[in-house]
Amino acid sequence: MRVMSAAKNREIAKAWLRAFNAHDVDALVALYDEAATHSSPKIRALHPTTGGNLVGKPALEKWWRDANARLPGLRYVEIALTADEHQVIIEYERHAPNEPVMPV
Repeated sequence: MRVMSAAKNREIAKAWLRAFNAHDVDALVALYDEAATHSSPKIRALHPTTGGNLVGKPALEKWWRDANARLPGLRYVEIALTADEHQVIIEYERHAPNEPVMPV
């Protein structure tokens, strides 16, 4: 596993939020390692057999392309961002058209 500084990981997380909110799936997926794991309560809700985890760039790309098609107005608003040398955790509000705001 490659270790990066907390500051670099924070920078990547900010780029992730920008790409996500721009619905730029290519830029979003480019931020991940080939074997990266992404966890989300929405993944768990829509695909229970995954345990809420997607592994690898192809799975991530498919997830976000599908999400953008289902919810073209979807965006995340950062509440808190915690980073260290090994991981980043983003706490955010999920804003989707015609749905209540969801803290995640």
